[in-house]
Amino acid sequence: MIYLFILILLVALELIYFRIADHFNIIDRPNERSSHRQITLRGGGVIFYFGALVYFLHSGCFYPCFFAGLTLVSVVSFIDDVKSLSPKLRLTMQLLAMLLMSLDLGISTSAWWLIPVFIFIAAGITNVYNFMDGINGITGGYSLVVLVALAYVNHSVVPGFIDQHLIYVATIAALVFCFFNFRTHARCFAGDVGSVSMAFIIVFIIGRLCIHTNSIAWLTFLVVYGVDGVMTIIHRIQLGEELSKPHRKHAFQLMANELKMPHVVVSLIYMAMQATACAVYVALPGYGTFVVITLILALAYLIFMRRYYRLHEATLKMQHKHETV
Repeated sequence: MIYLFILILLVALELIYFRIADHFNIIDRPNERSSHRQITLRGGGVIFYFGALVYFLHSGCFYPCFFAGLTLVSVVSFIDDVKSLSPKLRLTMQLLAMLLMSLDLGISTSAWWLIPVFIFIAAGITNVYNFMDGINGITGGYSLVVLVALAYVNHSVVPGFIDQHLIYVATIAALVFCFFNFRTHARCFAGDVGSVSMAFIIVFIIGRLCIHTNSIAWLTFLVVYGVDGVMTIIHRIQLGEELSKPHRKHAFQLMANELKMPHVVVSLIYMAMQATACAVYVALPGYGTFVVITLILALAYLIFMRRYYRLHEATLKMQHKHETV
């Protein structure tokens, strides 16, 4: 019954936020870089933070340093959704939040020199997660797959590496967001507050799992986003582009924009790939499996881009032609 109450509460909070966002004109206007064509409310992913807040209060304030870090990145990201902040300021706050998270992971007491390594990896994952938020359903759907897989691992594979209630509440929050976003015409977008806060929650859960098992191969649970994000960054570096500028070069963006695939279908493809990767890793855990899955996805990315990136180049030429006329 408590989870039903949390579900109803989060739906109510999301609807209240919609009224606030509409009143204060917190919206996402489409531009030439966008994969959508309608003005849509931004920041609906704030429900992920509300879910964590409900868990934190109900649990008796479990993981206080983690929650303090989550609050920091959520507030900064929400402000950035409303009014753009300096990238340096955002990154500085993220690094501080990751440092706070590390205190509840126990890194500082076991091997302090791992803290900067963890902060670098965690910040990288968080920003890739944010970069990948570009079409309807992808952030909520992908997060659902990862959270369900982590809940199974916490219950049956590595029991008790984290409080299961945190995973359940985060899953409920993702379901609520998907109800409003995982559709052809989304009621809201996650915004930076959504993608960054969900990434922060998932990084914490996977971090606990990695430390509990002494293996970072559990990052397989984020491998689809990881391969697409990292390969796209490498591609943009090769093209001499400024990484901080928006773009439409991710594989999922080519599917949605150049191949005209429905957003929901593209999101389902990414969910299916990640679900498959999680299932294979649970069945055959180890670094070998992690490497093989990563290489297969990287090869698939290269083949896809070799075949379809020319369509994106044609789109860029057309846009440049219109701008010069």
